[in-house]
Amino acid sequence: MKPHAIILCQSEGSVHYVYTPEQIERIAGLTELRPGVFTQEMLEKGDFSDVELIFSTWGMPSLSVEQIARMPKLRALFYAAGATDSFARPFFERGVKVVSAWQANAIPVAEFCYAQILLALKGYFRNTRNLKCRADWEKAHKMAGPGCYGDTVALIGAGAIASLTKKMLEQNKINVIVVPSRAEHRTVSLEEAFSKAFVVSNHLPNRDDNIGVLNGKLFSSMREGAVFINTGRGAQVNEEELIAVLEKRPDLTALLDVMHPEPPEDGSKLYTLPNVQLTTHIAGSINDEVHRMADYVIEELERFLAGEELLYEVRESMLLTSR
Repeated sequence: MKPHAIILCQSEGSVHYVYTPEQIERIAGLTELRPGVFTQEMLEKGDFSDVELIFSTWGMPSLSVEQIARMPKLRALFYAAGATDSFARPFFERGVKVVSAWQANAIPVAEFCYAQILLALKGYFRNTRNLKCRADWEKAHKMAGPGCYGDTVALIGAGAIASLTKKMLEQNKINVIVVPSRAEHRTVSLEEAFSKAFVVSNHLPNRDDNIGVLNGKLFSSMREGAVFINTGRGAQVNEEELIAVLEKRPDLTALLDVMHPEPPEDGSKLYTLPNVQLTTHIAGSINDEVHRMADYVIEELERFLAGEELLYEVRESMLLTSR
């Protein structure tokens, strides 16, 4: 007998953005899926006592233990997105498995960083901004980067994105320094990483103790022509100090996909400094890429139904937030 399932999300738009009609049809073929998208408010009004599986994505509500208890047969939540910190613990308290597509979401970020790192090692960003006329040609060419073979890149943070980026970079014989987010786990300090690497890419987890840790002293220590990439969180960078360093060091480049606030306020120098490139938080899954997340949870559903080991189950020890 197929398990009874629902799609639970506060945003119907998010569901139809992430799950294609074909993917929803696949879920419906494997389960007894109730049609439509259900919200937290609907759980209070209807009978969901037969529900065994929940599917969701961005917009997953934070349910209480009491609300989850209204689904006494619930066995698993399949979340086609990344972090589950804001809602997972009450499910754990009820013995419900939580599956996340966090590994799927790591892929586009790693690809984005890999592409930017290769361009940075070639000196692309500094080279292009110094070409304004024919007379600039020779001087700009002499400012090329070290190239994509043998030099050093530092990845700040040691999670899924950093691990995948490291694997990509090592194909190019690039020396990769990984600096874990916890200071007690480091064999290389932030200071050493910033001063040694030609490219520094931030992948710190979203924790309060990481706010402002990437400061002016670190940026000032970077090599001639070096590049800083941020796809982590904007608040992890002391932006005032970063701007001050970039004004003094036009040889440096900052590639910022995240900022704090996001977007920056009108008048911010991040918009006008020639050695800053901003992108609108596009490193993570966007457009066609989001369907990979749905594929991941559907593949997990198939493993779950077959009684096989789950590849992307979230454990309580993996959560970043405290009780």
